[in-house]
Order: sequence, then structure tokens, then C-alpha cells
Amino acid sequence: MQLKNVIDSPCGLRYMLDQLDLQSGFARRWLLDSSMMTDAEYIRESYGVLRCFTDFIEREDKTYIDTLQFRLQGLKDIRTTINNLSQKSILDDIELFEVKHLAILATDVNRLLQEHGMEGVVSIPALDEVISILDPDGMKIASFYIYDSYCAQLKDLRAAMRQHPDQQDDLMLQASELEEGVRRDLSQQLHPFATAIEQAQIALARIDVNLAKALQMRQMGLTFPEVSEDGTCRYQDMFHPQVKAALAVHGRDFQPVNIGFGLLPTLITGANMGGKTVVLKTLTLCQLLFQFGFGIPAAQARIAVKEEIYFCIGDEQSVEKGLSSFAAEMKNIDAVIKASRENKKILALIDEPARTTNPTEGAALVSALLKVLAGRDMSLVMTTHYDIEPGDARCLRVKGFENGSMDYQLVEVQDGEVPHEALNIAQSLGIDSEWIDMARKQLNAAAMPPMVKKDKH
Repeated sequence: MQLKNVIDSPCGLRYMLDQLDLQSGFARRWLLDSSMMTDAEYIRESYGVLRCFTDFIEREDKTYIDTLQFRLQGLKDIRTTINNLSQKSILDDIELFEVKHLAILATDVNRLLQEHGMEGVVSIPALDEVISILDPDGMKIASFYIYDSYCAQLKDLRAAMRQHPDQQDDLMLQASELEEGVRRDLSQQLHPFATAIEQAQIALARIDVNLAKALQMRQMGLTFPEVSEDGTCRYQDMFHPQVKAALAVHGRDFQPVNIGFGLLPTLITGANMGGKTVVLKTLTLCQLLFQFGFGIPAAQARIAVKEEIYFCIGDEQSVEKGLSSFAAEMKNIDAVIKASRENKKILALIDEPARTTNPTEGAALVSALLKVLAGRDMSLVMTTHYDIEPGDARCLRVKGFENGSMDYQLVEVQDGEVPHEALNIAQSLGIDSEWIDMARKQLNAAAMPPMVKKDKH
């Protein structure tokens, strides 16, 4: 699975990508094309590189960072040119310029990294020979021209063109033939370096991406995760960057959450507006950030590697397939059930399943889903506001409405009973008091035992 396939997940992944201070369009495309990492050791290596960049930005003056970013702005996507070179095509002047420009850029960036103790963190192939081929006069200027020094005969022809303007057409034709021969010769000389040029382009993109990730970690207060080996995940002071930023605009703080889960199903209950959906969105976001090598929004994080990640959130209509929100939801959850039978390492995060159907059938569907997925070799975190029997599932509940405000911390409970706090929450929002009072009266009336009529006889 590539990043571009999940970028629009409702968990908020696009927000994180949009906040990256990437300098080149190619680096962004390379990042979007990157595949989700599913090997624990590869993930550790990826974070090892990122840690070098975070150390770099912490110890270096902003001027050096700005200089490196300015250089990286010159990175262009020349994959078509590199492919033509690999196919032994004759490159035109623009393509030869692109190769020369990339070679000089890679050399400059490599020198900057060496000067600041970053040598070898991201390996950039040496392209000095490429520069020599395309810069015979040693000017080190990132432009291309078929210089006179490439061909003595061409030099003489150009001199004759200046001296004999009346012979321009004939001389120009001869010069064009010689220039094409120079292009052919240069392309043949460059062909053995096609792989190194491609690797240099990718290395520069990796540098751009890692530098942007490091700066994002500092800006958002993200952390490096520990790779879990036993399938369990644990977060301390986890937060959602996008929600946190939105609250800050209104002068409000995001309340971080502590949560852990393993292979035993975890059921999160709580009233509406209790933050359950935000918890699932944040867990999904953290898992994806982890497996694409980003910093994690938490004070501490221990995350298990998964092969597949499913985030099923309610109210998702599928216009393309002509499905209602309930039908689309059922299809998504059905995919989770089928995947759980394939012995893959799965993380499934299911938000309020069956919320759009009647409460009786909805509760039955949620309870049955919990039983179907229990005992599978997978991690399941599910939220609900239905009162159900949790079975072997671990139960967490949002603390809820206390002292006039919501407490979004999660506490462990013994059953899946949902607290009845809707009216208190509505009242705190300033909702019409007549409506709330009438609802309270109906609840109280429903809770009273029925009166027994006395027999007149």
C-alpha cells in the first residue's frame, strides 16, 4: 500500500502531509509513491535516519538549515530523462541540462552534509565524472551548451559563421550535424551513470523528506516511537495535531489521552460527544504515521507493526457504488472479517458500527461483531454507545461529564455499559432549556415503576 492510497483517510493524514515543509515537488511525489513499511527492522533504520536529521536541526544554526533547504528547491523530476538515458537514447540539450543540473546539485548537497557531520546518513552517489563530461571548461555553472571545447571542427565552423554571414545556411547545417554528433557522444558517455543519477535523485528526495519530517517533529511536539515486538500498542499523552490546532485557534486545549491495546479486543464506550471518534482517528493516524516513518503525536509511543490497517467510520456513503451509509459501513466491516481469516497482522479500528440502524438490531450487530472477531490474531479497537455484553473484550470508558465539563480520559471498566450523559452535555452547550427539561421528565417517568390499580371488589 502506498501513501497516496491512504492520504485521504478520514483520520487526518493529509493534514500531516500538508504541514510538511517540503522544498521540491519531486520529493512530495516520491513520498506519496512510497510504500507502507511492514518490516520492523526497516522501520527502525528509517527512524535512525530521521533521528540524525532531528539532531542536525537541534545543533545547527537556522542559517545552515535554510541553506540546505534552498539547495533542495532545485530538485526537479527528471525521471523521463533518466529513463531515456537508460534506454541509450540520444539526449537533447534540455535533457543534458537536467542531468548536469542534478549532478551539480547532488555534489553541492553532499558537500553541505559532510561539512555538518551528516556524511553517509543518506548516501548520495558521486557524480563528479558526470559533471566533467558535461562541463568540459570546469565552470561549475548549472546550464548546458554544446561548448566549442567538445569539438575542434565545430569551433572552426562557428568562427567561420561569424566571419562569413553570407554562408550562414550552409555552415549552420554543417554545425547542426556536428552538434548532433556531440549529443550522441555525450549520451554514450553518460549511459553507464544512469543508475547513479537515478539514485542521486532519490537520495535528494529522501533528504528533503527527512529534513521536513524533523522540522515537523519539533514544530508539533512529536516523538520517536518504540517498535513493539509482542503485538501490543501503548500511547502516553496521545493527541491529534489537526484537532489540537483547531482548538488552539479558539483558545482551547486538547486533552491528551493514554491508551494501550493488544490482541484482545478493546471496546470504548461513552456518550456522544465523548471524544471516542477522535481517539480512533488518532490511533489510525499514529499507526499510519509509524509505518510511513513520521513522528508520532504523543509523549511516548510503543507501536506494533501491522500488515493491514482498517479504519471503519460510520456515515460513509458510497456515491460511486450507489450504497447508503449503512450499506457502505457493512461492506467495510465485512472486509475486516474476511481479512481476519487470512492470518495477517491486522489492526482494525471500527467507530460506532451500526449507528444508523434501529437500536435493537444495532446492539445485536455490535455484540455479534465483537464475538466474531474475538480470538482472532488481530488488534481490534471499537467504539459504541450501545449497552452490550463485552464478553472477553477489554472495556474502556470515557470519563465523561464532570464538574460542568467533559473529561476525555479513558478509564478501565468491567462491563460495556454506556453512561447516560446526553442531557447534561446538551445543557452545557446552552441548548433550549424547555426541550431539555421535557426530556428529563420523560426519562424520569419511564424510570418510575408502573402504578398498580386497586381492585374495587
